[in-house]
Amino acid sequence: MPMNIIYLHGFKSSALSVKGQQLDDHCKTIKKYHVHLPDLNCPPKAVMEKLGQLIESLDHVAIVGSSLGGFYATLLVAKYDIPAVLINPAVQPWLLFAKLYANQLPYPVHANWSIDQQQLDDLEQMAISKVENAAKILVLLQQGDEILDYRVAQAYYTQAPYSSLLSIDARGEHAMPDFAEKLPMLLEFLTYSIKK
Repeated sequence: MPMNIIYLHGFKSSALSVKGQQLDDHCKTIKKYHVHLPDLNCPPKAVMEKLGQLIESLDHVAIVGSSLGGFYATLLVAKYDIPAVLINPAVQPWLLFAKLYANQLPYPVHANWSIDQQQLDDLEQMAISKVENAAKILVLLQQGDEILDYRVAQAYYTQAPYSSLLSIDARGEHAMPDFAEKLPMLLEFLTYSIKK
């Protein structure tokens, strides 16, 4: 039975994100994986409802989440005990967005969605203080991330007594341009973790 991988794109991205397409194209050549690319351009509560319904409709589910998608993925691992790979995940997105857009709220993110203060509050309330099912998470970080301080994620995902597996590259950037090179490692981790 194929593994269903749900790719969660980041803020100001879409279901057509470069990394999502790279993952989908790579998996089509293997045929053991089916990639789902939902559009997450809607308020956080709606995102979690949509993803919950998708996960509950599938078998053998794993997640790959980038930036804000990594934040959502962390919550879904805790709720559904499924494996995930996170790409430069946002640990506290409400603080980042408040810093970037404080004087511009509501901020138009997409043609059909603007983020406002209530949604920032919702993100903060959704957050979990300690990573649950940490062993089912692989975190890909790059020290050159120009948007997020990789050390915040490093500290969050290695809290005692449990720690996620981290891969930290020197240099790099938030978009992780060498993501395609990491796909074999990513799929190996998800395949191993989903069997546990």
